[in-house]
Amino acid sequence: MRPKAPPVRPLAGVMSVMSVMKPARHRNPVVLAGGIGLGAWAAFAVLCLIVDGSGAPLPVDGSLLSWSAARRPEVAVAVARGLTATGTDAFPYLLVVLAGLAVGRTARQRTVAAALGLVCLVAGQAARHGVLELIARPRPPRQEWLTHASNWSFPSGHATTSALVAGLVIMAVAVRAPRGRAAICLVVGCWGVLVGLTRVYLGVHWFTD
Repeated sequence: MRPKAPPVRPLAGVMSVMSVMKPARHRNPVVLAGGIGLGAWAAFAVLCLIVDGSGAPLPVDGSLLSWSAARRPEVAVAVARGLTATGTDAFPYLLVVLAGLAVGRTARQRTVAAALGLVCLVAGQAARHGVLELIARPRPPRQEWLTHASNWSFPSGHATTSALVAGLVIMAVAVRAPRGRAAICLVVGCWGVLVGLTRVYLGVHWFTD
């Protein structure tokens, strides 16, 4: 007597194929962050080519500087000065170290992560200094300045530093994936953007810096 063939399930094959074709809901946060970082560097390279044409401010630069100069109440200027101060000196480096310590699960991992974060930040600063001297873009007129500034205008040191730090901290948060990570990433990202905008508001940088 021949054994009975198993019952045919016509949907089984279709479901298995669809399960393969279905995109994963959860992407690797490190790969995603790396893709965003590469996109940011590519956009920066394009901006360098645009600015390097003459070093002169673009139309949007003059418009936003004039808009800022006309809207500078004392409270807003004080807040902008306080926020812009967080984009330089020791504070950004402290944030990177704390992010590295949060990523690791062991003492060795924490040390390595913090060191790698600092290396990324220092490498970014070195690249910024190279572009700064290469393009040598003048700053806005000195009469518009409401805070101290030195050297050439493009790219902004505060904006570059805060962008690098925000990216590293967001990557660390994504890797650790704590509860409320979306809110943390949003706050850190907004901080990075606002530090750059304060430089324009205080009159020491063009918007495209």
